[in-house]
Order: sequence, then structure tokens, then C-alpha cells
Amino acid sequence: MSDFELNAEVRDDMGKGASRRLRRLADQIPAILYGGDKPPQPLQFVRKDLEHALENEAFYSHVLTLQVGKSKEKAILKDLQRHPAKDRVMHADFLRVSDDVAIKVNVPLHFLNEDTCFGVKMEGGMIQHLANEIEVLCLPGDMPEYIEVDMAEVKVGEIIHLSDVTLPKGVESVALSHGADHDLSVASVLAPKGGGDEEEELEAAAAEAESEEAPAGDQPADDAGTEEDSDS
Repeated sequence: MSDFELNAEVRDDMGKGASRRLRRLADQIPAILYGGDKPPQPLQFVRKDLEHALENEAFYSHVLTLQVGKSKEKAILKDLQRHPAKDRVMHADFLRVSDDVAIKVNVPLHFLNEDTCFGVKMEGGMIQHLANEIEVLCLPGDMPEYIEVDMAEVKVGEIIHLSDVTLPKGVESVALSHGADHDLSVASVLAPKGGGDEEEELEAAAAEAESEEAPAGDQPADDAGTEEDSDS
């Protein structure tokens, strides 16, 4: 995994108004660094530096180095607030981490072999992603950049659950730690539209409709309105 190091400044001016001025006038993003045995530390980042780092998927599931003045802090990105309309970053939350303390973090899923998936290639199905990331518990040094989900052998109607996903050594699923009833669905292969039982049902419905409409063709034109009323 690549290394990420960001320069940050201590933020002294607090409050919503101060944060608004920081974003508009200085083109910087307010943030907070918390956790560990230290008090929360308000920070600010140069917008272009932070947004450039956010373009890399690994940034979201990687131990970061924050250069704050003369000191360095190890942290992970815990949360982002974005503008609802402009999709601009409004605020960022960072969590301090220690090498020997396990952390909970959301890790993105990478779905492999979708083009050669049995249910897609041989049965005409369609893959449905039911999760894009999963929450895991691990030491910072064991945190994966992403977790792979192999779709090669999945057939139509089959579902991949958390328990089917192979996690790296030292990494545990937070959901599964609460019991088997938290074995969430990750992906599935849907049946092709109009295929199987659905197609048979449609054909049967069409045949029934034709049989009902056949006598109507022999009726006088004056009775057409009566037929429409009965259908409504």
C-alpha cells in the first residue's frame, strides 16, 4: 500500500461561522483529530491537498500520517461531511491510532471475475451488489486496502454472505462477531428478466387475455364501451 502524509494546521477559530469563513476565504477544510489518550484537536487542511488525496481509494482504508506543526500523528479517516448539492468536502474526522490497539474500519469490496461469472455467462443473469464495503476489526498494521469477493462460480439465485468472504489474516468481520444472524448479504446473481418461471407466467397471462378477448371481436361496436367498463 502507498503511504499518505498530509500537512495540517491547528485551528484556533471555532464555530460554524469560523468554519464557513475558512472554507470560503482561505479555501481550507476544517477537521478534527480525536481518540487515543489525547484531547480532540481541531485542524485545517488545504482543500486541494485533501481532495487530491481523497481521489485515491486507498486513502479511506489506510493508516495516514498527519504532520501537525513539528509533530506527526498516525490516524485513519473516520468520516467525511460533503455539501449535499456541490459534493464538496465540508469537514473531515480523523481517528488517532496506535500500532498495538485494534480499530474498527470500513474496507471497500472489490468484486472479481464478474465478466466470467457462471450465473452471468452461462445463465444470462445479472450481478447485484448488496454491499460496497464491510466493517472489520484489526490492528492498524493489518488493515487491508480492500477485500476481494470472487464471483466466478456464483450461479443464478445464489447469494454471497459475509461468511463466504475470505478475510486477510488478523482481520475479523464486526458483523459476524455478533453472531450468525448478522451474516449479511454481500452480492447475488439475479435471474434474467423474462426468464424461467416469470416468462411462463407472462405467457400464461397473455394466453388467458387472448381467450377472453376473442368473443369480444364478434360483438357489435355499440358494446365496446361495456367491455371497457368491465375492465376498469
